[in-house]
Amino acid sequence: MATPNPPRDIRYVIVHTPGPSWVHGKPVFEQPGVQAHVEYFRGLREHGKLALGGPFLDAGGGGMMIPTPGLSRDEVTAFANADPAIASGLLRVEVREWMIGMKA
Repeated sequence: MATPNPPRDIRYVIVHTPGPSWVHGKPVFEQPGVQAHVEYFRGLREHGKLALGGPFLDAGGGGMMIPTPGLSRDEVTAFANADPAIASGLLRVEVREWMIGMKA
């Protein structure tokens, strides 16, 4: 008898790119307002909403946040847009549907 396919692990990830207030040439942790962004996402992690997150280290800037399983697109979009770095223009945000195809 064939083994049924396990359910797919689908999450809505948050992808950040530099916004109009981003200072090109300045390291990510020296960007104005980045600490408010970090603290905001630390709070989400402490409330069980965030599994992983961090900046891209190349010259393009930005980063990615991976919410915990089971959150809806609406919930992820709402907390992504409430980030103070979005309001300040430091970052732009996009919520994308992502399927975990491989994991340890």
